[in-house]
Formats: sequence, structure tokens, C-alpha cells
Amino acid sequence: MSDIDLPDGDHRTPAGVSDATVEALGMLSEALETVERARGHLYTFHQLTGEADLALGDAVDKLREAGHDDVARRITEDLVGRNVIAGRWTFQIVEDYDDGYWHAFREHERAARDELAGGVRHLAEARMKQERRTHGRAGHEVAPGDVGG
Repeated sequence: MSDIDLPDGDHRTPAGVSDATVEALGMLSEALETVERARGHLYTFHQLTGEADLALGDAVDKLREAGHDDVARRITEDLVGRNVIAGRWTFQIVEDYDDGYWHAFREHERAARDELAGGVRHLAEARMKQERRTHGRAGHEVAPGDVGG
């Protein structure tokens, strides 16, 4: 596909970049997007687990108020503030994920894009936009500010 067919100057295929390279970089980008979604779920896990621990503390307080000190003590000692995996709360899992796998994945995707396509992002998607949009139709413009697409 020629660079003229791409939606805007920020998404033109650099000279010498093959269709196969654009496809491969698109797949790499898609894999990164999946990792980003997983990271979001990890943060959701982190927040929900924290909310549950705080709610558990409130429930233990209510058990004490209701005169169930032994049950409240057992739950407090064993479960309130407990590690979710050996030696770690969820914030530590999030930090390890961010500093390790997520960071490395992002760096490799960026480095491949820089090396193989001059750093241009979303080339495959830009091509898809051109193929799928209705040229000349409102709401299908090439870029913001264009009139009539």
C-alpha cells in the first residue's frame, strides 16, 4: 500500500518497510495491547483485594460489637492484612509486573517499531482505517479537522 493511501502524515509507511513488516509490527502491537489489558485487570485485582480487606476489617469490628470476640480475633489474626501470595500484598505484585514483564514488553515493542518502521505507530491500523472508511463521507474523515473525508 502506498503512503499516499494512509490517513495522515503521522501514519505513513516509511520507505522500504514491507507489508510483511507492517503486519508483524501490527501483531506485536496487538500483543502489547493485550498485555495492557492484563495490566488493567491486575490493577483491578489490586484494588478489589484492598477493598475486600478493608470491608473485612469492618466486618470484624461488627463481630466484636455483636459479642463474637473469638471469631473476630481468629479472622483478624489469620486473614486481615494477610499476604495474597507468599510475602506479597497486591501492590508488590503490581510493582513487580510493572517493573519486569510490562516494562520489558513495552521496550521491545518500541525498539522493534523504531528499528523497523522509524518509530511510526499503528501502521496496520492506519491501513485498516483507509480500507474501511467511506471516503468523502462525514464521520469518515482522514484526520481531525478534515472536511468530508
